[in-house]
Amino acid sequence: MTPAPPPPVLEPPALEHVGTLSVLIAEPIDVGPTPEGHRRIIPITGGTVAGPRLSGRVLPGGADFQTLHAPELTELEARYALETDDGAVISVDNAALRSGSREAMARLIRGEAVAPAEIYFRCAVRLRTSAPTWDWVNRTLFVGTGERYPDKVVVHLFRML
Repeated sequence: MTPAPPPPVLEPPALEHVGTLSVLIAEPIDVGPTPEGHRRIIPITGGTVAGPRLSGRVLPGGADFQTLHAPELTELEARYALETDDGAVISVDNAALRSGSREAMARLIRGEAVAPAEIYFRCAVRLRTSAPTWDWVNRTLFVGTGERYPDKVVVHLFRML
């Protein structure tokens, strides 16, 4: 009987920083309690993206659709568009989780400043475009870390290698 081969050595995927998004936001629209949780819509008014592989501006007109499942947990689904420095338009679909202590999350929901270290904010991001120069984003998975401030959301975006 042949011995079983050793188990493969599993390596996590490497990450490469592509850019940091600074997404400007307006006052939340409070939908209120629904059967799925408390809903809020946060309009996106503009912003920037700057980094080694991605730079340009965040176009106004998108929104972050939030579901507050518990005082310590918010699920986010942001959809908006970027315009790169060379004029390409890239759509952004950002699915995220934000959690923290009941007190820190309450301050965040009220629009107060909360230190990023107090909040777990991670996201899975899909980018899509019709621009041939940027086709690589259509075939790449992205992850990120987020920081919420009273007037903006900062997302550090990484591509999975």
